[in-house]
Amino acid sequence: MRRVLATSLLLSSLALPAAAIASTPVDDATAPTPTRVSTGVVAPSVLTSSNLSLPPGFNVSDIPAQAQVGLLLTIDENGRPQNIRVVRSLSPFWDARVIETVRKFHYRAGTVDSQPVPVDLDLTVNIAR
Repeated sequence: MRRVLATSLLLSSLALPAAAIASTPVDDATAPTPTRVSTGVVAPSVLTSSNLSLPPGFNVSDIPAQAQVGLLLTIDENGRPQNIRVVRSLSPFWDARVIETVRKFHYRAGTVDSQPVPVDLDLTVNIAR
């Protein structure tokens, strides 16, 4: 018990100077200026989409119930999906079809202060029968 108490007291005395140093304000001119947070942020929105294409002879009843594929992608300044990555996979077959379909989507680009900017997007695609 004495070792635990002694260790606690020793460690707490070491943490106090570190906290004091970390909270010292910076007054020099080389300090970075804070980034302005804009209120003029508009998220991207879908302008055109397309349906998932299935190979000829594929039976619609083979679509799994409540099938979803999770994607991360970037919508560029022109509203095109870029860097599409699967984060929640259904199967390689369905993942490839969903990526192929999402590549055909066109978005209204996201904007900050009315200027188009690339925006990362988390997209869940539901596959329905």
